[in-house]
Order: sequence, then C-alpha cells, then structure tokens
Amino acid sequence: METLQRLQFADLAHLAPELTLVIAAIFFSLLDLMMPNRSNRNVIGWLSLVAIVISALFVIQDIRMLNTVDEATQLNTSIEPIQLLGQSYVIDDFANLFKLLLLAGTGLIILMSMGRVKDEEIQHKGEFYYLFLPALVGAMMMASSGDLITLFIGLELLSITSYVMVGIRKKHLGANEGAFKYAVQGGIASAIVLYGMSFLYGISGSTNISEINQALSGSYEDYKAIIYLAAFLLIAGFGFKIAAAPFHTWAPDVYEGSASPVTAFLAVVSKAAALALTFRIMYSVFALGPFLQSDIHKDIFLGLSVVAGVAMIVGNAVALRQRSMKRLLAYSGIANAGYLLVPISTQYGIVHYSNFTEFLFYLIAYMFMNIGIIAVYMMVSESTQNEEISAFAGLYYRAPLTAVAAVILILSLAGLPVTGGFFGKLYILLGTLQVHKYWLAAVLIGTSVVSFYYYFGIIRQMFMRSTYAESEFRSTVPAQIAVWICVAATVAMGLIPHVVIAWIEKLISLQNDFFIR
Repeated sequence: METLQRLQFADLAHLAPELTLVIAAIFFSLLDLMMPNRSNRNVIGWLSLVAIVISALFVIQDIRMLNTVDEATQLNTSIEPIQLLGQSYVIDDFANLFKLLLLAGTGLIILMSMGRVKDEEIQHKGEFYYLFLPALVGAMMMASSGDLITLFIGLELLSITSYVMVGIRKKHLGANEGAFKYAVQGGIASAIVLYGMSFLYGISGSTNISEINQALSGSYEDYKAIIYLAAFLLIAGFGFKIAAAPFHTWAPDVYEGSASPVTAFLAVVSKAAALALTFRIMYSVFALGPFLQSDIHKDIFLGLSVVAGVAMIVGNAVALRQRSMKRLLAYSGIANAGYLLVPISTQYGIVHYSNFTEFLFYLIAYMFMNIGIIAVYMMVSESTQNEEISAFAGLYYRAPLTAVAAVILILSLAGLPVTGGFFGKLYILLGTLQVHKYWLAAVLIGTSVVSFYYYFGIIRQMFMRSTYAESEFRSTVPAQIAVWICVAATVAMGLIPHVVIAWIEKLISLQNDFFIR
C-alpha cells in the first residue's frame, strides 16, 4: 500500500497525456451509443483527433519542463526524470519523444481514414475511430514503463485492442482469418515475453527494471544460463511484436486482411511502441554496469544483430515475389524492422554513442513514408477496386500530383536521396561501420539495393502502364492532407536532417535516460 500512496493528486498532471486519451475513449464510446443509428460517425473521428492534439500538447509541456535553459550560460540542462509509483512509471525524454511519435502517427492515420470508412465493411464506424485511443494509451505506457508489470499491461492493452481492430471488418473473410492468426500468435508471443520476464524476477526478486539491472550486475556470473534464456526469450517475444523475421509469419495475412488505416497503425504505431520497449529493456537491463565487459553482453547483442540481418534478408527477398500491395508492405515492414534493430544491436561506447539518434531519426522517417504510401494505396485501391500493385497503373494520368507524392514516398522507402529514408539508412550504416560490424553493414547495403526492384515496380506501374488511365480517381481532402504532410516531412528530413538530429541529441541524455544513475 505504501507504493500506491506515492501517487499524489499533483502527480496526475504528469499523466495528463494518457488520462486525456482514456477519458476521451470512455466519453466517445458513450457518445457512440447515444447517437442515432443514421448519424454521421465521422464526428467521433474528428473528436479523436482533437483528443490526440491535446495529449500531444501535454507531452510537449513535459518536454519543456524536463529541459530548462540556464540563463547564465544559455545552455540546455536536463533535470531528473519524473518517477511515479515507485519508479514503475517514468516520465523522461526517451518516453516523451516516443509519445510524440506515436501520437503523430495515430493522428495522421485517423485523418487519412476520415470519410473512407464504408458502412458495408465496418458496421460500427464509431468504434473504428475511438478504438485507436486505448491502443495508443497502451503504446504510450510501453514507452514510459520502468517496471515489468506496467510494461506488460501496456503491451497487452495495445495487443488486445489491435486484435479487435484487425477483426472489425466482420464480413471480410481475410479480416477474420487475420484476426484469428494475430490473436493466437500474439498470445503465444505474450506468453514468451512473460516467461522471459519471470526469469529476471526470479534472479533479482524485483520487477523494477533499474533494480533488476543492479541485481544482475552483481551476480551475473552465477546465473549465466538463466540470463541467456531470459534474454533470448525476450528477443523472440519482442521480435514477434515488431514483425522481425523469423517471428514475422503473422504479418502478411494480418496486413492484407485489415482495413488500410489499421494496417498503417500496425505497421507504424504498434511497431514503434514495440521497438521502444525493446530499446528500453535491452539497454536498461543488459547493457549497463559490468555487463558491458562480459561475454553475456556481446552474445545478447550478437543475437539481436542476427535477427536484424535475417529480417532484412527475408523481408526484401520475399517482397520480390509479391503482387498484393499490402503483402508487399508487410514484407517491406519486416525488412525495415531489421534496419531499425541494427542501431539497437550495435550498442553505444567510446567510438559510437549516437545509436539512439540513428534509431529515432530513421523511425520518424519510416513513420511518415509508410503512412503516406498506405494513404495513397487506400485511395488507389478504392478507385480501382483492385488491391494489387497493378492498381497503381496509370496513376500519373489520373492524378498527377498524387503520383508525384507517391514517387517521393517510394524513393524514401528505397533509401534514395534526397529523402528522410536515405539519411536514416546512411546514419545507421555509418554507425554500424564505426563499431566494425562489417557483415551487418554489408547486409544492410545489399538488401537496400535489392529493394529497389520491387519499389520501382510500383513507380513503373504509375508511369508506364495505363490499365486504369481512364477510370475516375476518388480521394478525400483529409486523406490528401495526410499524404502531403507525410511528403513534406519526408522531404524536410532529407533537406535538413541535421536539424532533427540536433533536436534529438539535445533532449536525450544517457545520464538521465535508460536508468543510468
């Protein structure tokens, strides 16, 4: 009871981003029940966007509070992170940056879906919009968790809500199949994660991440086998959540069966939350103190490197044979999960201390280019009633501006200049070379070159095929706004990447983040 009493009324201000979304989700669910059957449920979508904006403002306020400017030196100084409930919930810059990313991604996904949700596909449109909010709360909890229990609650809140969102198209057989596979395999992955956590608790006698590291650092020689088992169980469970090969088998069917906005949510928001979780656990538990000089540390991060390499190879190789656009995006996402695991697996040290910057920069670029291209695909597939890559045929002749936007986003996905995707991959590559992981750098370069083939296949359809050249292209203003926001961000990150990098490095401090004390 003593731990519970630490949460005072004044501390609720620090939970304002999450509480805003929880209150909004409850209110919108009641509003949806009270609205007449024929009422326009888009109002719930717009209200959900308002709730996300308010939540983001609270996160920005936390960032400003944690980072003050010394008037005498005009230098930015970071204060200690805010710890609630006995360090089980931590408000630090690591969490705040991820929360902004998650909020921005969900906001763009809801925006692109406005006016595109069809009654014959989704009978309960209100639920479709407000279900994003509890899933987002779970993702934000994962970013702020300082305790295994809090972390697992956030993971399950995100996962269970995602299962419902995948199966919300009740009359669609692909959605039913995808939801079943996702729920079964997701439950198995959660059990694996929980099993790995149980070993950490057994060794340390605590579920607090900081205390686990201290306990393991003092006795890691006595528990080598159990630490190895716990670490690799967690890597396997997290690998499922981020859809990294060989734990990726659910992704193609789930992406294909889901509604396009839900596909975007799984590809970006859910993946980003799982990556934040992976970064937090791997660094806070296995990469501090005596672990840095131990064989355990080297082997665990080598295991991460192997998963990254396998994901890059499998994702890009299998994507070459895809004809369905959503399945191609699923395998592209698997490959990108590998790219994003590279800076996590390379670790920081004297010669390489910018891996978090490399990781977050590419994750931001990944968010914009994926949401943007899925928004374009949603408009194209609905106009042609075709869900394959061939739906892009003749897009330049039907909607030239949208085709130009799609080309920019695809170039960023392929990692070509001057786009955010190019600089993101370049920074990751340079970081990998700094730590002399040449084999991993070679895999990154080789698989990126392979990806040109299937990405440029989409561009070839737009400019060199004319199957749907005469058909009407149907779009909505919100979807177009979402696309062009993504394009603008992608181009900006390619033209002024140093601004984003400087902002990240200004906020993140290894002394205050990752529980280094």
